[in-house]
Amino acid sequence: MALVDHNITDRGLVADVERIAVLRANALGDLVFALPAFEALRAAYPTAEIVLLARDWHRGLLDGRPGPIDRVVAIPDGVLGDETEAARGVTPLWSLRGERFDIGVQLHGGGRHSNPFVARLDARVTAGARADDAAPLDRTIPYRVYQSEVFRALEIVRLVGAEPVTIEPRLAVVAADLDAADAVLPDDLRPLAVLHPGASDPRRRWPAERFAEVADALAADGCRVVVTGTAEELPITRALLAAARAPVVDLAGRLDLSALVGLLARAAVVVSNDTGPLHLAAAVGASTVGLFWYGNLVNAGPPFRARHRPLLAWQPTCPRCGADATDIRGCDHPDSFVASIPVDRVVAEALDLLAG
Repeated sequence: MALVDHNITDRGLVADVERIAVLRANALGDLVFALPAFEALRAAYPTAEIVLLARDWHRGLLDGRPGPIDRVVAIPDGVLGDETEAARGVTPLWSLRGERFDIGVQLHGGGRHSNPFVARLDARVTAGARADDAAPLDRTIPYRVYQSEVFRALEIVRLVGAEPVTIEPRLAVVAADLDAADAVLPDDLRPLAVLHPGASDPRRRWPAERFAEVADALAADGCRVVVTGTAEELPITRALLAAARAPVVDLAGRLDLSALVGLLARAAVVVSNDTGPLHLAAAVGASTVGLFWYGNLVNAGPPFRARHRPLLAWQPTCPRCGADATDIRGCDHPDSFVASIPVDRVVAEALDLLAG
């Protein structure tokens, strides 16, 4: 005789849900990729409180912003590997247990550290991805590296009955974002072209001097060209400015997240490496030309082409040592895997988007 799970409805939904915890505590692009999954949870559980377990910067970006996430709870750096670690201004695990979550969702990778963390929330039902070395949750999908991050997150929330309502990430832009951007760069009515030559992984960086050639072409087409980046990426943006002939505004290190959202929302086109600001730009409605290594396109590439033109580098091996680039256990050389993308193709796609 089969046992009946009274937590589950006939559509796979969890019954009587008041509060959902979702762990997604990684980078900016990762948050963007998860947004359709949050929309699916909101549609499936319209009256439940959806709580994102992430970092303090997530709270700064999302607090007060319209969307499916009701609240952000910051967790400490390192807590996914050590539940006893706590930090000032963040919530320790014992306090999260007191939230009495009905569903705990793990969207934070393969689960080696994140599955035990979600399991210790004591939610009635847990769900997430599971790599070969990870502990199980109540409901899991197998974690494999090469899968669209948007669809991976959607597949996970389907485990708790949340069907997709969109596959395109969207982040609401508020007046404060536009005001913050305008305070740094007042609008002068020219089409705004934003270039982002940095990336945390140097293998994803197209050479700065190639970005400079793109800057010159877009300026010649009548655009106001600006460059974005973190303060740590100033050497990259300065190399771009040194190589460019046209005037370029360097905003590296000058924008908080709200101002970055506002700037990208104003952009006529964004040309960027495969990194957080590229995906944020798409989520706030900008047209993009993204520079991808072909393996990363599987995980992070946009599905549509009216507004987004990903360009690929077909680089199967490390340019320095020849190691298999698709093997995540391969070398750690910092050489660019996207340097082979031609400048003329980037310029052509950017100009086509501007014309459209």
